[in-house]
Formats: sequence, structure tokens, C-alpha cells
Amino acid sequence: MPAVTADTLTLPRIAAAAPSDTQRPVRKITTGPRGHEGEGFPVVRAFAGVHPRDLDPFIHMDQMGEVEYEPGEPKGTNWHPHRGFETVTYMIDGLFQHQDSHGGGGLIQDGATQWMTAGSGILHIETPPAELVESGGTFHGIQLWVNLPKSEKFTTPAYQNLEGGQTTLVTTPDGGALIRIVAGEVDGHAGPGSTRTPINFVHATIAPGAEASLPWNRDFNALVYVLSGKGTVGPVGHPIHQGQLAQLGPGDRITVAADASQDSHRPAMEVLILGGRPIRETVAQYGPFVMNTKAELIQALEDYNAGKFGVIPPDALMPHVVR
Repeated sequence: MPAVTADTLTLPRIAAAAPSDTQRPVRKITTGPRGHEGEGFPVVRAFAGVHPRDLDPFIHMDQMGEVEYEPGEPKGTNWHPHRGFETVTYMIDGLFQHQDSHGGGGLIQDGATQWMTAGSGILHIETPPAELVESGGTFHGIQLWVNLPKSEKFTTPAYQNLEGGQTTLVTTPDGGALIRIVAGEVDGHAGPGSTRTPINFVHATIAPGAEASLPWNRDFNALVYVLSGKGTVGPVGHPIHQGQLAQLGPGDRITVAADASQDSHRPAMEVLILGGRPIRETVAQYGPFVMNTKAELIQALEDYNAGKFGVIPPDALMPHVVR
């Protein structure tokens, strides 16, 4: 699981907890079921079983892989529409290509993030490049859907390509955890992602026996998802492992600790830490459309069928198939 790595001894350190700081308690831990997305690539449905009000402003998240593909096995999605939210694809390991009907696109790999604002409507595709399909290899990433408030639902579609090297890297006071800030801010350290909905998107690698305690905006909710490994979360030390999501209550800090003993093929605990300011608006969702009312969903479907989301470009990417 390479993503972006660094020697923590050389990185800025976030502040230790103050005596007055309170740790966010664990409200609930859920286990994501496994399924398939797009043309059939395996995912863990990270938010399954969580009430939407506890996710706000987030809508949906899949952990894609981690899987070691044989030649000919890698799969992605075909062209499809979105409206009313932002999609965030974070590639931890492997390759993914993106292209959309508003000119955005590129290769996403090893710690890079593509941040697509669907806004008023867009068509896009995400698919493994031909070389990965032909050769096989490791594939592991995250796709997160971030809601937009009613005032932003029809904003002009946009695309951000955030290379892994742009990610802000910091560490804990003892250097035991590598903290990657993709978007938002932790202890005054800001990530490169520009977000219309205020959120934090953080990927932490915690060494065996180490702890990560992060200051957290009290106005944000807080979610901890375990990408791999095992450990504990919260002030009481609730056990948590790969594929599980912790929903946290109010407080000043988020604390996650890695067990001293990890699996031989999991040298550290890897967690995704998310939070955002709740929008607190009615959500109406139908597949790839996230709006505020049923009437807006019907309009989205009609607009899509009328070709108002743009057109697939002449040089469009298409899913590669080994013949």
C-alpha cells in the first residue's frame, strides 16, 4: 500500500493534546459488506448500515480492492452521468484513468486524487488503462461522494487533478504516524483539495503500537474507516479492523491506535479519517443523481436523456478488454 510515503522524522509535527481537549467518543462501529461496482470490480460498501444524517455531508463511499488482478481481470466503469455532488477518487495503489464530458481527465496513480464536481451535470468514465488490464497487478483505491448544498447543485462542472506529491504530509509528536492531508485542514496544515462543502479528507499510516491523535474541527462530524490492519479508536479504545467504520461523537480530537501486532502482510494500520460540516438539507437520491427533491431527480433523468449533461468526446476512453 504505497500511496505517498515519507520519513516522518523530517516532517512537521501536529500539536499534542492539551489538558482541556476532549476525545471524540465512539457512537457506533459498522462493518461494510463486499459487493461489485461498474463493470464488476470488487468493493467494500464502507457506509452501509449508517443513517444518512450521521454521514452528512457525505453520501457514499467504496473501498475499491485491495485486489491483485490476473492479466485480463481489471475492470472499471463505462460512461455514466452524475449531478448534484462531487466525486473523489483516491488511488492508493495501481492505475485508473478518468475522462469527462467537460474536458477533465488524466491518469490517477499511487496517492493521486481526482476531484470531480458534477454540479449541474456531467458524463464521465473511470477505467484501468490498457497496460494494467493486459498485465494485471495491484488495484486499491477509494471513491467518496460529497454532497453539495442546494445553492451549489447546479454549479458549473469542474475537475481537479491532485498528484500524490501535492498531498500535505505531517506526523504525530513521536513520529509514529504519517498523516496525509488531501483536503481540509488539521492543526493549521491544509491539504491541496479545493472543496465547495467544507470537509477534511485524511489518510493516516500508523506504525504498530503507535497512536495518532488529531485535532478536529468541532463543527465537523467525524468518521474513521480502516483500510487495512487493526487497532482501537476513541478514548475507551474500541477494537476496529479492516473494513469497519467508526462514527464518532462530539469533541476536540480523534484518536486511533494501531495494535502492536499486525498481520505479516499488513506492516501498519491504514485509516481514512473524514469529517465535514453537515449541510442539513433534505436529500433525494436516485443512482448517480443526488438532489433535494423527487421532482429534481425526475428533471435530472429527463435532462440526461435529452443530452444536457454534455457529450462523450470523439476520442473517448472506453473499457479495455483483452481479446
